[in-house]
Amino acid sequence: MPEAQQFIFTYRDIAEALVKQQGIHEGLWGIYVEFAIAAANIGTTPEGNDTVPAAIVPIQKIGIQRFDEANSLTVDAAKVNPAPKEGAEAASG
Repeated sequence: MPEAQQFIFTYRDIAEALVKQQGIHEGLWGIYVEFAIAAANIGTTPEGNDTVPAAIVPIQKIGIQRFDEANSLTVDAAKVNPAPKEGAEAASG
């Protein structure tokens, strides 16, 4: 079987992974993306004789933020990363 070359995640998959990584156990959390904007003159042919202005929109930061209402970006931390039970924590330590 060939080795995987790509893994695709939904917004909720990413939010869930980050909620777990941060140890968050309550609240609605969703993806946060911060963009920047820059401009450049680019050519669209190899000869470069058709220069046009273009916008470049790089992603600066990716994270999670708390939301007041559920939507397609959010997960409920209590469901995807429930807090350990008090007795279970003492028994495993």
